[in-house]
Amino acid sequence: MSLFPPIIENIQKAAQLLREGELVAFPTETVYGLGADAFQEEACQKIYAAKGRPSFNPLIVHCLENAQVDALAVLGQDAQKLAETFWPGPLTLVLKKREPSLLPSIVTAGLETVAVRVPLHPTARALLKAFGGPIAAPSANRSGFLSPTLAHHVLEDLHSKVAMILEGPPIEVGLESTIIDLSGDAPILLRAGGLEIEKIEECLGQKILMNQTVSKIKSPGQLLKHYAPHLPLRLNVQDVDSQEGLLAFGSALSGSKVTFNLSETENLEEAAHHLFAFLHLLDERSDITGIAVQSIPEHGLGIAINDRLRRAAEGARDVDLLKRL
Repeated sequence: MSLFPPIIENIQKAAQLLREGELVAFPTETVYGLGADAFQEEACQKIYAAKGRPSFNPLIVHCLENAQVDALAVLGQDAQKLAETFWPGPLTLVLKKREPSLLPSIVTAGLETVAVRVPLHPTARALLKAFGGPIAAPSANRSGFLSPTLAHHVLEDLHSKVAMILEGPPIEVGLESTIIDLSGDAPILLRAGGLEIEKIEECLGQKILMNQTVSKIKSPGQLLKHYAPHLPLRLNVQDVDSQEGLLAFGSALSGSKVTFNLSETENLEEAAHHLFAFLHLLDERSDITGIAVQSIPEHGLGIAINDRLRRAAEGARDVDLLKRL
């Protein structure tokens, strides 16, 4: 399969494929998404099949503008504030569905809520405009493994399972969207991501509840074991083995076989942008036995970075166990 640049002809072709019920991968400002017509049940089922995604894990519905979101979900006062401030951008809101809903139940995993966002990336927006409707799109990778920030990540992971891969301008954020649940009495953080929690709290003028236990998965990114590399992952290391690859932050530790520094200047935006790309680069190497990660501060985008790393470490343990069986 070839990678297609986001020229008008390719955007139109991708939109037509979506209308025909096919899957199209495309860049957003967060990671690459695996898109299907959000109103076609069979097309959305293809997403789950391609990713090996559990059916209880709902999809995020991408819209071109706030008015399109309003046709799918109930935008309350807090949602309106956040939408006007941060959309388009790396923020997903979980809202109550409007009824009756045209969305098939597979998109929402049978819940009365729907996860929605308005992306910023020019290729995503061009595709949404050409398609003329909402696109359901989780990250374009096998479920539980590293998220894709480059088109070739999608190509290597999904191969023939996708009809077309649009290769757009570079992804700026590099982390999945922040997900806030506004379907209840108070805002709840379901997934830390590319928009800092502090900015959301400042906009709403209130604290967001965090790390709440939920009876059902209401959005992507809530599984404990997720974003997993194939290699073992050690976090908050103080030393590194000569056979390990190092994911550094700030002043890099010595002794590793290879080092990728998320940010030598300890800039969390830069670190977030590099996280998945550098994890992919380390995970693809055959000359290291594991990945060691230096400490990253737990504030701002560091909350989301550490969230991904903790889930990745849990997932990597399962991958390593399966190799030994």
